[in-house]
Amino acid sequence: MEETSQEHRPSPPVRILLAEDQAMVREALAALLGLEPDIEVVAQVARGDEVLPAVRAHAVDVALLDIEMPGLTGIEAAARLHAEFPALKVVVLTTFGRPGYLRSAMEAGADAFLVKDAPAAQLAAAVRKVLAGERVIDPTLAAAALAGGANPLTDREREVLRAAADGATNAELAAALHLSRGTVRNYLSTAIQKLAVRNRAEAVRTARDKGWL
Repeated sequence: MEETSQEHRPSPPVRILLAEDQAMVREALAALLGLEPDIEVVAQVARGDEVLPAVRAHAVDVALLDIEMPGLTGIEAAARLHAEFPALKVVVLTTFGRPGYLRSAMEAGADAFLVKDAPAAQLAAAVRKVLAGERVIDPTLAAAALAGGANPLTDREREVLRAAADGATNAELAAALHLSRGTVRNYLSTAIQKLAVRNRAEAVRTARDKGWL
Protein backbone atom coordinates (compact mmCIF):
# COMPACT_ATOMS: atom_id res chain seq x y z
CA MET A 1 0.00 0.00 0.00
CA GLU A 2 1.33 3.43 -0.92
CA GLU A 3 1.77 5.91 1.88
CA THR A 4 0.05 9.24 1.47
CA SER A 5 2.11 12.40 1.48
CA GLN A 6 0.10 13.60 4.48
CA GLU A 7 1.70 10.94 6.67
CA HIS A 8 5.05 12.68 6.27
CA ARG A 9 3.83 16.23 6.42
CA PRO A 10 5.31 18.03 9.43
CA SER A 11 3.05 19.83 11.87
CA PRO A 12 2.83 23.58 11.34
CA PRO A 13 4.86 25.65 13.80
CA VAL A 14 3.25 27.13 16.89
CA ARG A 15 2.33 30.73 16.12
CA ILE A 16 3.36 33.17 18.85
CA LEU A 17 2.38 36.73 19.69
CA LEU A 18 5.05 38.46 21.78
CA ALA A 19 4.04 41.54 23.81
CA GLU A 20 6.90 43.37 25.53
CA ASP A 21 7.43 47.12 25.78
CA GLN A 22 11.25 47.01 25.92
CA ALA A 23 12.41 46.68 22.32
CA MET A 24 15.75 44.99 23.10
CA VAL A 25 14.14 42.40 25.35
CA ARG A 26 11.34 41.76 22.85
CA GLU A 27 13.72 41.32 19.94
CA ALA A 28 15.99 39.05 21.97
CA LEU A 29 13.08 36.84 23.01
CA ALA A 30 11.79 36.71 19.44
CA ALA A 31 15.22 35.74 18.12
CA LEU A 32 15.71 33.01 20.73
CA LEU A 33 12.24 31.55 20.25
CA GLY A 34 12.73 31.71 16.49
CA LEU A 35 15.58 29.23 16.82
CA GLU A 36 13.10 26.58 17.95
CA PRO A 37 12.08 24.48 14.91
CA ASP A 38 8.43 24.21 15.94
CA ILE A 39 7.85 27.84 17.01
CA GLU A 40 7.28 30.96 14.91
CA VAL A 41 6.87 34.50 16.29
CA VAL A 42 4.25 35.94 13.93
CA ALA A 43 3.52 39.22 15.72
CA GLN A 44 5.25 41.59 18.13
CA VAL A 45 3.70 44.51 20.01
CA ALA A 46 5.03 47.02 22.52
CA ARG A 47 1.79 47.96 24.28
CA GLY A 48 -0.88 46.05 26.11
CA ASP A 49 -3.68 47.72 24.17
CA GLU A 50 -2.13 46.45 20.92
CA VAL A 51 -2.47 42.81 21.96
CA LEU A 52 -6.09 42.16 20.95
CA PRO A 53 -5.82 43.86 17.53
CA ALA A 54 -2.68 41.82 16.81
CA VAL A 55 -4.39 38.56 17.80
CA ARG A 56 -7.35 39.43 15.59
CA ALA A 57 -5.01 40.11 12.66
CA HIS A 58 -2.94 36.93 12.99
CA ALA A 59 -3.75 33.28 13.56
CA VAL A 60 -2.08 33.09 16.97
CA ASP A 61 -1.81 29.93 19.07
CA VAL A 62 -0.04 31.35 22.13
CA ALA A 63 0.30 34.91 23.46
CA LEU A 64 3.37 35.75 25.54
CA LEU A 65 2.62 38.84 27.62
CA ASP A 66 4.90 40.93 29.80
CA ILE A 67 3.14 42.25 32.91
CA GLU A 68 4.39 45.84 32.90
CA MET A 69 3.26 47.48 29.64
CA PRO A 70 1.66 50.82 28.72
CA GLY A 71 -1.96 50.88 27.60
CA LEU A 72 -2.91 47.67 29.40
CA THR A 73 -0.95 45.47 31.76
CA GLY A 74 -0.25 41.93 30.71
CA ILE A 75 -2.79 40.71 33.25
CA GLU A 76 -5.48 43.04 31.90
CA ALA A 77 -4.67 41.96 28.35
CA ALA A 78 -4.80 38.31 29.42
CA ALA A 79 -8.30 38.78 30.85
CA ARG A 80 -9.53 40.34 27.60
CA LEU A 81 -7.93 37.62 25.52
CA HIS A 82 -9.50 34.94 27.69
CA ALA A 83 -12.93 36.52 27.21
CA GLU A 84 -12.67 36.93 23.43
CA PHE A 85 -10.43 33.97 22.51
CA PRO A 86 -11.00 31.27 25.15
CA ALA A 87 -9.04 28.66 23.18
CA LEU A 88 -5.95 30.87 22.95
CA LYS A 89 -3.15 29.97 25.35
CA VAL A 90 -1.64 32.80 27.40
CA VAL A 91 1.80 32.86 29.01
CA VAL A 92 2.48 35.78 31.37
CA LEU A 93 6.10 36.84 31.83
CA THR A 94 7.42 38.92 34.70
CA THR A 95 10.64 40.32 36.10
CA PHE A 96 8.86 40.85 39.42
CA GLY A 97 8.39 38.10 41.98
CA ARG A 98 5.40 39.81 43.56
CA PRO A 99 3.12 37.10 44.97
CA GLY A 100 -0.15 38.82 44.07
CA TYR A 101 0.75 38.85 40.39
CA LEU A 102 0.55 35.08 40.16
CA ARG A 103 -2.93 34.93 41.65
CA SER A 104 -4.10 37.80 39.43
CA ALA A 105 -2.66 36.18 36.31
CA MET A 106 -4.36 32.87 37.03
CA GLU A 107 -7.67 34.64 37.72
CA ALA A 108 -7.28 36.43 34.37
CA GLY A 109 -7.07 33.09 32.57
CA ALA A 110 -3.31 32.74 32.09
CA ASP A 111 -2.05 29.23 31.38
CA ALA A 112 1.52 29.87 32.49
CA PHE A 113 3.38 32.34 34.70
CA LEU A 114 7.15 32.55 34.26
CA VAL A 115 10.06 34.84 34.99
CA LYS A 116 11.19 36.76 31.93
CA ASP A 117 14.86 35.84 32.28
CA ALA A 118 14.19 32.09 32.18
CA PRO A 119 16.25 30.19 29.57
CA ALA A 120 14.70 30.20 26.10
CA ALA A 121 14.50 26.41 26.16
CA GLN A 122 12.41 26.58 29.34
CA LEU A 123 10.09 29.15 27.78
CA ALA A 124 9.73 27.04 24.62
CA ALA A 125 8.98 23.99 26.76
CA ALA A 126 6.29 25.97 28.60
CA VAL A 127 4.70 26.92 25.27
CA ARG A 128 4.50 23.26 24.28
CA LYS A 129 3.09 22.25 27.67
CA VAL A 130 0.26 24.81 27.66
CA LEU A 131 -0.69 23.69 24.15
CA ALA A 132 -0.90 20.17 25.56
CA GLY A 133 -3.33 21.40 28.20
CA GLU A 134 -0.91 21.79 31.10
CA ARG A 135 -0.55 24.77 33.41
CA VAL A 136 3.01 25.94 34.00
CA ILE A 137 4.07 28.07 36.98
CA ASP A 138 7.60 29.02 37.95
CA PRO A 139 8.18 27.16 41.23
CA THR A 140 9.92 30.11 42.91
CA LEU A 141 7.00 32.40 42.09
CA ALA A 142 4.55 29.76 43.29
CA ALA A 143 6.34 29.49 46.64
CA ALA A 144 6.37 33.28 47.01
CA ALA A 145 2.64 33.43 46.28
CA LEU A 146 1.88 30.85 48.95
CA ALA A 147 4.07 32.65 51.47
CA GLY A 148 2.51 36.00 50.68
CA GLY A 149 -1.03 34.93 51.44
CA ALA A 150 -4.24 36.06 49.81
CA ASN A 151 -5.04 39.60 48.73
CA PRO A 152 -7.07 41.15 51.58
CA LEU A 153 -8.40 43.99 49.43
CA THR A 154 -11.80 43.92 47.78
CA ASP A 155 -12.15 44.79 44.09
CA ARG A 156 -13.58 48.20 45.02
CA GLU A 157 -10.73 48.95 47.44
CA ARG A 158 -8.21 48.04 44.78
CA GLU A 159 -9.99 50.27 42.27
CA VAL A 160 -9.90 53.24 44.64
CA LEU A 161 -6.23 52.66 45.51
CA ARG A 162 -5.28 52.44 41.85
CA ALA A 163 -7.10 55.70 41.18
CA ALA A 164 -5.41 57.32 44.17
CA ALA A 165 -1.92 56.36 43.01
CA ASP A 166 -1.47 59.63 41.11
CA GLY A 167 -2.24 61.76 44.15
CA ALA A 168 -5.84 62.68 43.32
CA THR A 169 -7.92 64.26 46.07
CA ASN A 170 -10.96 62.51 47.53
CA ALA A 171 -13.18 64.87 45.57
CA GLU A 172 -11.39 64.01 42.33
CA LEU A 173 -11.58 60.29 43.11
CA ALA A 174 -15.28 60.55 43.89
CA ALA A 175 -15.96 62.28 40.56
CA ALA A 176 -13.85 59.83 38.56
CA LEU A 177 -15.31 56.71 40.19
CA HIS A 178 -18.89 58.01 40.52
CA LEU A 179 -18.84 57.61 44.29
CA SER A 180 -19.49 59.97 47.17
CA ARG A 181 -16.54 61.52 48.99
CA GLY A 182 -17.52 59.67 52.14
CA THR A 183 -17.52 56.33 50.32
CA VAL A 184 -14.08 57.03 48.85
CA ARG A 185 -12.79 58.00 52.29
CA ASN A 186 -14.20 54.77 53.79
CA TYR A 187 -12.61 52.57 51.09
CA LEU A 188 -9.23 54.25 51.57
CA SER A 189 -9.45 53.99 55.34
CA THR A 190 -10.34 50.31 55.22
CA ALA A 191 -7.51 49.57 52.78
CA ILE A 192 -5.02 51.41 55.01
CA GLN A 193 -6.16 49.38 58.03
CA LYS A 194 -5.98 46.07 56.17
CA LEU A 195 -2.47 46.78 54.95
CA ALA A 196 -1.33 48.04 58.36
CA VAL A 197 0.13 51.24 56.96
CA ARG A 198 -0.13 54.93 57.92
CA ASN A 199 -1.55 56.59 54.82
CA ARG A 200 -2.81 56.13 51.28
CA ALA A 201 0.65 56.56 49.72
CA GLU A 202 2.00 53.69 51.81
CA ALA A 203 -1.12 51.65 51.03
CA VAL A 204 -0.56 52.08 47.28
CA ARG A 205 3.13 51.24 47.60
CA THR A 206 2.52 48.15 49.75
CA ALA A 207 -0.26 46.83 47.53
CA ARG A 208 1.89 47.31 44.44
CA ASP A 209 4.90 45.64 46.02
CA LYS A 210 2.78 42.60 46.74
CA GLY A 211 1.23 42.61 43.26
CA TRP A 212 -2.27 43.29 44.57
CA LEU A 213 -2.98 46.28 42.29
